[in-house]
Amino acid sequence: TLLADPEVDAVYIATPHPQHAKWAVAAANAGKHILCEKPLTLNHGEAMAVAQAATEAGVFLMEAFMVRCHSQTAKLVELLRAQTIGDLQIIQTGFSFAAGFNPAGRLFSNELGGGGILDVGCYPMAMSRLLAGAAARKTFENPVKVRGVGKLNDETGTDEFASAVLEFPGGVIAEIYSGVRVRRENSLTLVGTQGTIQVAHPWVMTSGKAPCEIVVRKHGEESPVVIDCTTSKNLYALEIDVVGEALAAGHIEAIAMPVDDTLGNMASLDAWREAVGLVYKMETVSGLTPPLRGDSLTLRADVTPQLGEIAGLNKKVSRLIIGCDNQQRLANSAAIWDDYFERGGNAFDTAFIYGGGHQERLLGQWIQARGVRDQVVTIVKGAHTPYCDPDSLKQQFETSLDRLKLDHTEIYMMHRDNPAIPVGEFVDVLHDLAEAGKIGVYGGSNWSRDRVDAANDYAAKNGKRPFSVLSNNFSLASMVAPVWAGCISASDPGSMEWLKKKSLALLAWSSQARGFFLDASPETPDGFENSRCDAEQIRCWHSPENFERRRRVAIMARRLNISPVAVVAAYVLNQPFATFALIGPRAISETADSFHALGVKLTPEELSWLNLSSYTLSV
Repeated sequence: TLLADPEVDAVYIATPHPQHAKWAVAAANAGKHILCEKPLTLNHGEAMAVAQAATEAGVFLMEAFMVRCHSQTAKLVELLRAQTIGDLQIIQTGFSFAAGFNPAGRLFSNELGGGGILDVGCYPMAMSRLLAGAAARKTFENPVKVRGVGKLNDETGTDEFASAVLEFPGGVIAEIYSGVRVRRENSLTLVGTQGTIQVAHPWVMTSGKAPCEIVVRKHGEESPVVIDCTTSKNLYALEIDVVGEALAAGHIEAIAMPVDDTLGNMASLDAWREAVGLVYKMETVSGLTPPLRGDSLTLRADVTPQLGEIAGLNKKVSRLIIGCDNQQRLANSAAIWDDYFERGGNAFDTAFIYGGGHQERLLGQWIQARGVRDQVVTIVKGAHTPYCDPDSLKQQFETSLDRLKLDHTEIYMMHRDNPAIPVGEFVDVLHDLAEAGKIGVYGGSNWSRDRVDAANDYAAKNGKRPFSVLSNNFSLASMVAPVWAGCISASDPGSMEWLKKKSLALLAWSSQARGFFLDASPETPDGFENSRCDAEQIRCWHSPENFERRRRVAIMARRLNISPVAVVAAYVLNQPFATFALIGPRAISETADSFHALGVKLTPEELSWLNLSSYTLSV
């Protein structure tokens, strides 16, 4: 009723943690601006979903860290940016209190997201990330390592108290703690090469019970500098003012607590909880939180799925296929896969070799929890080098089905080829599995054209099912060097001509060149990526020709008003042969970005221009 009220402009969500995401998404869908109590959600996956909902609705979103709105916090940032104590080395801070044990209360209940890490540990985590960022002259910094220990309650499994050590880029170390059953001094100390900064009350500064001040002690100086940060306003009034001013200015986030900062904090809290072994029942397959947009997964009302056909398969397949090799936690996976499904995606690519089977188990758990087996297409890969032989293929395939808790897969692909084995031996095994109803269609990943032709010639002569799919690299960017040993690209002119003549469907991996086209700009000079890209990207994708392709992608992106990565996906999907693009989003925002490619139609001339022809593109 409140969300339906046309006179309500904004809502403040202050329910227990597990209910934040549901109501934040509902508020965004109702067009209401959102101030949501910390932590924004139970975990990073839910936080991504909330952030994307707010972005798509064009509404304001801020996590309610009231300390970010106080002048004392702003002054700490100013002092570190000015290197008042030299280079920052160590951050020491925490937030804890001793509460009486009530297993049904929100501080301890597993069902209510209890424990100290989420309730108060989010403060020292956020403060450490803010101050480490200030020292590096950034808005915030995310830790590269999180190590933690904690005491979990025997009855509820939530954390009574916990500590963590955070390592930031540049060597800054933070030592933080939290607790709901321990009383400690909730202060803040910053240690630098030239002195220290101490804050007696970093969390509750305007209660009137204690001075609101920062004490700076510099090496070699006898007297400290005391900075008074007292304000007449209540801490929560300051927060409301920040929100009100942002809304009045038409902003959809606040400088005091930007959304990307919140997402980084939630990911860091996930890492801390993982280190102490805290998993909530709502993050397990038996109790997984329902989809945030309804009780069960359904397509969004404005979605028309873009599906393609593969010869021999009785299910249609989404043109964008999601790779499942980069997920580690069920809750995070569920958030990304829920969103993908709701956008019209139905195909999930995994492999025996990924994470020692962890990713296959995660996908199987999600399918089970969401009850969508009949609505999805699974792609299983196996027989990777050095276990690329008929016996290993059969053994790995049965293991994959067991991990996934499935009795069949729609698509199976050999992950590699072994030219030392006659191709017919592989076809015989795959055909038998298909005849037994365990495989819908099959094919190969990183197979040469000659071996695929040989396999299908053998199949035709011996009454066997042919290869229906090929999964080689295909992207606008030409692969300079193989990403992994044994990788084969199909982006060359010879392979493209061959594909036009075949009835194979190409499932293109690294269709977006593993991030090479991110932030592409027409004005960016060649070679700029060398300063910010990892060695793998430089080795595999950096060449003068690819830099020119990157520049042209940026021009096309401006012309079509979409992102560069969406242009690159559209390049794959608009080829004159059957293509499906494999994408590997690590964030919901990346999935949403890629889906814009489905609405793009590129002419043969535009495809040719993107791939370096001399055709003149009108802009």
